Amino acid sequence: MTGKAEELIEGVKVKELKVHCDERGRLFEVLRSDEVLFARFGQAYITTCYPGVVKAWHMHKQQIDNLSVIRGSGKLVLFDARESSPTKGEINEFFPCDERRLFVQIPTGVYHGFKNIGAGELLILNIPTQVYNTDQPDEYRIDPHSHDIPYDWSRKDG
Repeated sequence: MTGKAEELIEGVKVKELKVHCDERGRLFEVLRSDEVLFARFGQAYITTCYPGVVKAWHMHKQQIDNLSVIRGSGKLVLFDARESSPTKGEINEFFPCDERRLFVQIPTGVYHGFKNIGAGELLILNIPTQVYNTDQPDEYRIDPHSHDIPYDWSRKDG
């Protein structure tokens, strides 16, 4: 993430995931039903993203997204579009990867998207609080390269 922890968009929650390693492999818990970050369970799914691809912007009015990178290197970006939010207009960037396991909880009304910044396929686990409704999806989209959200997805050197 860029900036200090207190600069998080209102309602966004982040936790570093502890990775347990031994000679058999690795294990890390993403979300438990007995922790404070657990809201409710809707479904769980994995989405992938090829190198250099941006999947953005989308927002929900009812569901909370709970994202974690399973494999690869990504750039996760959030934009607060909520009129009544004290952080309206703020942007947060996170760089989850194999070496830095993160869980990011994204509240309703916050646009979000990700870019694969690695060489291989990016795998992201989402555990949203709602089941996807194909007849009335709770999903609102903006083109990632439009100027509706003041963010440039290109690589920033320096």
